[in-house]
This record gives sequence, C-alpha cells and structure tokens, in this order.
Amino acid sequence: MRIFLGNNSKEGEFSPYIDTFLLEGASTPLGGVLVVPGGGYVLRGDYEGDAVAKRFNELGFHAFVLQYRVAPERYPAPQCDLVRALKVIASCAQEWKMDKLAVLGFSAGGHLAASGVMLAGEFDRPCGDEADDFPAAADALILCYPVISLTDDFSHKGSGENLFGPGVSDAEKSRLDMQKLVTASTPPAFLWHTADDDTVSVRNSVEFAQKMWQCGNSCELHVFPKGFHGRGLAYSHADLRQWSSLAAKFLETSAKFTRG
Repeated sequence: MRIFLGNNSKEGEFSPYIDTFLLEGASTPLGGVLVVPGGGYVLRGDYEGDAVAKRFNELGFHAFVLQYRVAPERYPAPQCDLVRALKVIASCAQEWKMDKLAVLGFSAGGHLAASGVMLAGEFDRPCGDEADDFPAAADALILCYPVISLTDDFSHKGSGENLFGPGVSDAEKSRLDMQKLVTASTPPAFLWHTADDDTVSVRNSVEFAQKMWQCGNSCELHVFPKGFHGRGLAYSHADLRQWSSLAAKFLETSAKFTRG
C-alpha cells in the first residue's frame, strides 16, 4: 500500500510517500522498521529500499520505505518528510498491530534518520488531518554507513551541499552535525560501517557511537574490515551480510522490540 504524505509540494513536482510492507496475521503487536534509502540528498537508492523492507519482514517486523524529497528541494524538506512519515505511521499503528518503530537509514539516509528523529520537533508541519495529533517519535535507530557530520574533517560535505544548497556556510550546516546533538534521550542505536569506506569515513559512525556511550545510551557498533560504500544488504559479502540479523537481534534485546 502506498500512502502519500501530503507535505506541501508544487504541482508537477515529486510528492513524498511511504510504501508499506505489513506482516499479516500478527496475534500481538510487532515492531516496525521505517527504511530510508541513501543517495547524498540528491537521489534515493532503489537497492536500499524495498529489498531491505522485505528482509526485515523475513526477520519478523513490519516495514515501510520512505521516498522523500531530494535536491533541488532543500533543507528542511527531507526532514519534514521523515517527521510526517513518523506521524502517519503512528496514526495507523493500532490498526496495523505495531507497537514500536525503528528508523533505518543508509548513508545520507542515515543522516536523515538521525536528524529527523532527534530533532523531530523542529520539522513538524501540520497537514490538517488526524495524523497531526500523533507524536513523531522512534524507539530506535539503525544507521548503515551513515553520514553523521556535514562539516567536520571526517564529514561528507557533498551531502551537506545537496541538502542546504550552494552558498550556505558551514556554521549553518553544523547545526546538523548529529554527533554533537546526542543526548541521554537519544533512542538506542545500531550502527555498521566498513573501515576502508572511502566515500563516507568510518569516523562518522565511531564519533556518533562514542557520544552515545558517553551519554549512557544503548548503542551497538560494528566495523567490518573491508567493503566499499553503499553495500545495501551486502548479500555477496560473507561478513557484511550478517548486519541485518545483528540489527534485528539488537532491536529485540536492547530496544525491546517484539518480532514475529
């Protein structure tokens, strides 16, 4: 089922939406996973979308895929799309028999997942329907080779340029250096990266995880030795391919999700 989010977009332009991948016949409420494909805030990688949702169905979770606005749309359009998706999903959670939600993002989608969840109040735009009354909240984050910083020496500056547009200062972009915004209320997080990623430095994941631990938060980080950026489900890699099972176990044990 496809649900358009109703965020304001001009006629003829892309309208953000979520596709639903619901498990049928659940006798008790299950956890869900909202998948956010990456693409540097300039595209949305197909291989980081539906296939990932179906994999988390196999692992016992409801799943959703967010198709959000990218360049030439600028900040805060993608963040508003994610927050709106959280509210729409929350409004249907009882009907869908879902009790918790994780947001799973790849690369720049990881940055969107973190920023949309951690700063949800800044991006809440009423759309005039019942979903407006529901909270924009997530119970866990799954960040896959994520962009975390937009301005530090280990940042992925291209994502920041695509998100904010030309001529925006690093001082402005640094408001979304997510490792600096971790607090004790940041939800549990699972991260994975490869040590030799030459597109998005592994330091993005390391810095975020270290701040999580410093704040006393539940955080699991896996750094695999080899594997270039953008592996998705990584089925062709004997070590990387285990990440989805590890993430599912993290949701079950550390974040107290129920799965079928």
